[in-house]
Amino acid sequence: MPAWAECDAKRRELLAKVDQGVPVPTRSAKLAEWLPFWLEYFIKPNRKRTTYSKYAMHVRLYLVPLLGSKTLEALGPRHVRTFVAEVSRRASPATAKEAHRVLRTALTSACREELVTRNAASLVEAPKVPRRELTPWTLDETLTFLEHARRDPLYAAFVLAVAMGLRRGEILGLRWSDVDLEHRVLRVSKQVQRVGGELYEDTTKSGRARPVPLPLICLAALRWHRMRQTEAARLTGVELSPSAYVFTTRTGRPIDPQNINRSFFRIATAAGLRRIRLHDARHGCATLLTAAGVAPRIVMEILGHSQISITMDVYTHVTSDTQREAISHMDRLLRRRIDRE
Repeated sequence: MPAWAECDAKRRELLAKVDQGVPVPTRSAKLAEWLPFWLEYFIKPNRKRTTYSKYAMHVRLYLVPLLGSKTLEALGPRHVRTFVAEVSRRASPATAKEAHRVLRTALTSACREELVTRNAASLVEAPKVPRRELTPWTLDETLTFLEHARRDPLYAAFVLAVAMGLRRGEILGLRWSDVDLEHRVLRVSKQVQRVGGELYEDTTKSGRARPVPLPLICLAALRWHRMRQTEAARLTGVELSPSAYVFTTRTGRPIDPQNINRSFFRIATAAGLRRIRLHDARHGCATLLTAAGVAPRIVMEILGHSQISITMDVYTHVTSDTQREAISHMDRLLRRRIDRE
């Protein structure tokens, strides 16, 4: 398309928005004007609701109060650097890093719209955030938890979290049509999320479905759970639908993600175990798979990571027992070689 035609098309698009009553930012627009516009017309239609909610929170709490009076053209690296330092002081370096990323993304869109010629946030480094040390349960601790959880209505959900590393939302988004007990395969395609007090179903974090083979411990737990659910449905005179959620409230509604957390903490406390997040059970699953010699690529597919680097950098924490076993194995090999000589 010739340059003049592209300009004319952009002009017509802006005029159409004005006719519809949509405020159109200009080069002299303040960040307090651009950021809400960006959220509504760039993020909301194209990103997940959880992403939109998180971005909107940073815009409301930090970006507009601290940078809203600056125009897009006037915003410079010095302003961004001061902003990052202030958010670090008010909240934390981790929050400042996330707010910096939201600002950088918003300014990238402004650059593409030719409202600014440079992205001031890209010229400022995000704050360094110490990586949180992951300390998932040992195998003995995991078995202790499962023993105490055996009579809980969400026992099968906890088994899926521990043995397969499913995310909390993925577990709650499972429907019986996704479960093939005969062929021992689970299809993870949806997740249940909560935003602004509303529960809703969304695609998985990677945006794609993945089939995962079921270990025997998961197969037994799901069969037991299905029997209980089928019997409960029979008593109410309702037939269990294949499209029904695997895990529901007593009234058949999806479970709030916070409620599965509460049950997890309650059982762990009753078992006398140290407090970890339910998500850390996912970390523990990756550790166990890695320690068992499963290839990183297979671990990545089971856990649904979008990049192999996530699997390698974050989740492959080999336990001290596994390290000790590896050293002992090396010692045996070396001793065998020395004995030969």
